[in-house]
Amino acid sequence: MGRVNYAAKNIMFGMAGNVATMVLRFVLRYVFIQQLGDTLLGVEGLYTDILTMLSLAELGVGTAINFSLYGLVARNEQEKIKSYMLFYKKAYRTIAAVIAASGLLLVPFLPLIVGDPGYISLSQLRIYYLIFLFNTVSSYFVAYKYSLANAEQKNYIQTNAITLTKIVTVALQTAALLVLPDFLLYLLIQAGVELAQKLFVNRYLDKKYPILKEKKVTPLSREERDEVGKKIRALVLHRVGDMARLQTDTLIISAFVGVTWVGLMGTYKMIVTSVSNYVNVIFNSVISGFGNLIATEGREKQFALFQVYRFFAIWVYGFSAVGFFLLLSPLVELYVGGERVLAASIVMWYLIDYFFKGERVVLSNFKTAAGVFEQDKFLTLIQGAVNLVISLALVRQLGIAGVYIGTVISGLIANITKPVIIYRVCFEKSAAGYFVESAKYLAVIGAALAILIPLEKLLMPQVTVMKFGLMLVVITVVFNGIFLLVFGRTAEFKYLYEMAVRRLRKR
Repeated sequence: MGRVNYAAKNIMFGMAGNVATMVLRFVLRYVFIQQLGDTLLGVEGLYTDILTMLSLAELGVGTAINFSLYGLVARNEQEKIKSYMLFYKKAYRTIAAVIAASGLLLVPFLPLIVGDPGYISLSQLRIYYLIFLFNTVSSYFVAYKYSLANAEQKNYIQTNAITLTKIVTVALQTAALLVLPDFLLYLLIQAGVELAQKLFVNRYLDKKYPILKEKKVTPLSREERDEVGKKIRALVLHRVGDMARLQTDTLIISAFVGVTWVGLMGTYKMIVTSVSNYVNVIFNSVISGFGNLIATEGREKQFALFQVYRFFAIWVYGFSAVGFFLLLSPLVELYVGGERVLAASIVMWYLIDYFFKGERVVLSNFKTAAGVFEQDKFLTLIQGAVNLVISLALVRQLGIAGVYIGTVISGLIANITKPVIIYRVCFEKSAAGYFVESAKYLAVIGAALAILIPLEKLLMPQVTVMKFGLMLVVITVVFNGIFLLVFGRTAEFKYLYEMAVRRLRKR
């Protein structure tokens, strides 16, 4: 099975998984808000981000190993694969211990991090947090095994396991909230289902890949460990910077504005994430294909496909960002009520970050697949520092909007520097053309928005389901019509069109 077929299969399963879980997540969140309220919703979002920060202990080991596996799997070097997987296993067990210890050290500081917890007692906050910590730590005893399937471009195995777990978890949690609205029971259900999944996946992957159980394994040589270590050291800096830039927003909002606002913002994030997951499935599904492409093809073919995926990313993220800008708050109003609608300035800055983050998706995926970690290893540290300084300086004056202004400004640093590095290192080209194309894309997206804003005021003066549906159709037709008019004759669009036609004919 070729790269395109593997990517298509990964995308198909990923899309199916998102469809299956999106509706359930929306139902669960609505029931959660009605039964438990916004404060506990904020606690859940805050703890999720705290544990994401603690996962910084992974320090890029997984990314470095995955990069090393692409070529080995393509060449079917079984002995070397076993050696890398043994290294990976030992590393992840150490990481689990580090996360557990770091997580326990944070327990005394929970009152400072949560801010005003309202009616929730300190003992409850600690119990809830420890359940989240258990879920995170236990995942590291199984997660490393997925890397072998992903290196074979079989990302759908992990996708299917996650999807089934989410469906069962959300269904049970929703039923429990309706019968007995208790947050502790809600968390224990999640922990129980996820633990059962980990035990099953561990056994399944051991059977699928017997080499994972083989005892006779030659450890990596010192040179090989040094090579992996070199990539890990560079990725450490990336992860620290990413943590400071991306994961501290929730903590700053909770500490300076209030944990309830984390829950309100979380509703916006859930809607955006539910939609953008469809886009992310596509780009995450092709990253292993990128790794295989880089291991087997020349620079020109790599560059051509990079251009195609970059064009597609701009199109989809631009369309979704414009749609969110016009319809996100109306959807929140229809979903959970007008009292939970946030200020337009907060939504605007959040979506600006969403778009530019989307523009970086292909850059980050290609850079990861190519193993380009050293050249910008200090960049994310600079971004993290910029984000913290600006966010902390503006949060008292502008509230949540100030936090996202810091995120946008720090993110733009990568939008400027990453293309320069990738074009020079991977393609041996100047990045000038990249920025010229970016200006064209932004101009077209801006033109579409300039047309659609007056149309929204005309067609949707009040928010109703019918007017919302009509506006959704208008945005789809206008934006995509303008995009096709401007870019419909480009080589990138023709490639996507021909690929879609071939796939349809095969069916």
